[in-house]
Amino acid sequence: MPLAGAQILFFLLTACSSVSQTKDKYDPTKVDLTPVNGGSYVEASISDASYLNPILAKDSASSEINNLVFNGLLKFDKSLQITGDLAESWDVSHQGKTITFHLRKNVQWHDGVPFTSADVLFTYHMLIATHTQTAFGEDYKLITKAETPDPFTFRVTYGEPFAPALESWGMGIIPKHIYEGHDINTFKANRQPIGTGPFVFKEWIPDEKIVLTANPHYFRGRPPLNRYIYRIVPDMSVQFLELRQGSLGGMSPTPDQFNGYPEFFDSYNKFHYPAFRYDYVAFNLTHSLFSDIRVRQAISESINRQEIIDGVYQGLAVPATGPFPPTSWAYNPNVKVPAYDLEAAKNKLAAAGWIDHDGDGLLDKNGKIFEFTLTTNQGNKVRESMSQIIQNSLRRIGIKMDIRIVEWSVFLKYMEEKQFEAVLLGWNLARDPDCHAIWHSSNIGKGQYNFVTYKNTEVDQLIEEGRHTFDREKRKNIYQKIHALIANDTPYAFLVVPESLPVVHKKYIGVEQAPAGIGWNFEEWFIPKAWQTKNELRS
Repeated sequence: MPLAGAQILFFLLTACSSVSQTKDKYDPTKVDLTPVNGGSYVEASISDASYLNPILAKDSASSEINNLVFNGLLKFDKSLQITGDLAESWDVSHQGKTITFHLRKNVQWHDGVPFTSADVLFTYHMLIATHTQTAFGEDYKLITKAETPDPFTFRVTYGEPFAPALESWGMGIIPKHIYEGHDINTFKANRQPIGTGPFVFKEWIPDEKIVLTANPHYFRGRPPLNRYIYRIVPDMSVQFLELRQGSLGGMSPTPDQFNGYPEFFDSYNKFHYPAFRYDYVAFNLTHSLFSDIRVRQAISESINRQEIIDGVYQGLAVPATGPFPPTSWAYNPNVKVPAYDLEAAKNKLAAAGWIDHDGDGLLDKNGKIFEFTLTTNQGNKVRESMSQIIQNSLRRIGIKMDIRIVEWSVFLKYMEEKQFEAVLLGWNLARDPDCHAIWHSSNIGKGQYNFVTYKNTEVDQLIEEGRHTFDREKRKNIYQKIHALIANDTPYAFLVVPESLPVVHKKYIGVEQAPAGIGWNFEEWFIPKAWQTKNELRS
C-alpha cells in the first residue's frame, strides 16, 4: 500500500526513536546461547511466488520457499562442496556414466508417508515428461536408464559422461503419492506443497504472505524457529521502513538504503559479498529491431556502466562482460567491458541504416523512428533507476526508449509468451557453468529460459562439449570460449555484477557468512530464550 508523505515522516521519526532505544540490546555475550525453539523469521519480497513445486518454479520467490519445503538428493555446503541431502552417499562408476544414490532411511514426507526411491523415480519421470511445463527437463533427458533396485537406492545411467550430473540432483524431489494420477501443471499441491524439508507449508494468501512452520520430524532435527513468514511487500521503500520498525527479520536493501542511515542498522548485522548473478538488458531477437548484431552492440556500447555502478549501486558492483560473473571459474578475463563510446555506437547504427534523416534528434529508417520499450518488474527501485539511466543514454544516440514497469506475474507472462521488445532483469546462476538452459538453441520454447531466442551453432556445440567433459581445465577453456562468443553476439547488454547486501536482525544466532553466502544453515538459526518474549519480532 503506498504511503503518504506524512506517514513516511511518522515512520522515520518513530524508527529513529526505536533505534535509539534498542541500541546494544542484542548483545550475545549477555544471554544463554543454548539453541532453543521459538520465534519467527519474517522477510519480505516485492513479488509473490508462482509455483510451490521445484520442478515448475522459474522465479526466485518460488525458489526461496521451495528450498525450505523440499530437499534434493544432494546440495552445496557452506564451502560450495557437493554434499548429501536426501542421499546419504553416492557412487560414480562406468567412467562417470552411472551414479548410484544411497538414500536416507529416516525421512518422512510432511504428511507422514515414508520417503523412498519411488519418489525419486517419479520426480525423474515428471522432469522428462513432454507435458510437464518445466525449464529443467533437458538435463534429465540425457539419462538412458533410471532404476530403483530397492526402496533406498536410486541409480541413473547416462548415455555419455555428464559433468553437471551431480549438481542436477539438487533438484527438489516431489512426492509420488501426492502427484500420481494428476496433472502436475495444474494440481492443487502446487499451492499446498508436501515436502520433506525443514519447514512445513501452512498457508498461502496470494499477494499477502506465505507461512511455513517448523517440521517436528525433520531428518536433521526440528529447526529451532517456529515459523517462517514470507510477506509480499511490493515496494522496497516500504520494506525498508518495516525493517526499521523491526517487523522484518531481514531483507536485502537497495545499495542506498544499505549505505545510508547507519544508525538504523544498530539492531541488524549487515553482510556484503559478490553475488553469483548479473543484471542485463535482454533483446527479443525475433523482433526486427534487434535482429542486427550491430544494433545490439551499439546499444550495449551506449550504456554507461560506471554511471550505473556509481549512481545506482553506490560502488557495490562491477561491470559484467558476459554470461559468467568474475567469481566463476568459467569467467573469461580477456573479455573486456564494452567501451562506453557514443560515436562508435552511432557509427554502428548508421551502418545498419539508422540515421537521423530529418534532424529531429531521433534515428529513423524507412520512415520509422528507432523506438522500443524496455520492460521491467514493479517494485524494484534498482531496476527502475537503471532503466532511467539507460533511457537517457540511448536518447543521446537518437534512440527513443520507453519504460514499462509491470507487476511480476504479468512480467513473467510477457516473458513466457515473448511479448516484449527488451527486458531489464537479472540472473541468479547455478554454481556449475553449464548454461544449456539459458543459451542452447533447443531451449527457445514457451516458458523456457532462452526466452530471447538466441541461436549460435558454435555455442551450442561448445555447451554440449562442456557438459561431457570432466577435466576442470578443459571445461574452463570451453566456457571461456562460450563467454567470449556470447559477449560478442550481444543477445543481452550485460550490465553489472552487484554485491549481495543482506541484513539480518541481531537476535538471530547462527547466521554465518561463507562462500555460499548466508542462509545456507537457516534451519539452524535460533533466537535465545531471553529475546523470545517481549522483544520478539512482530509476525
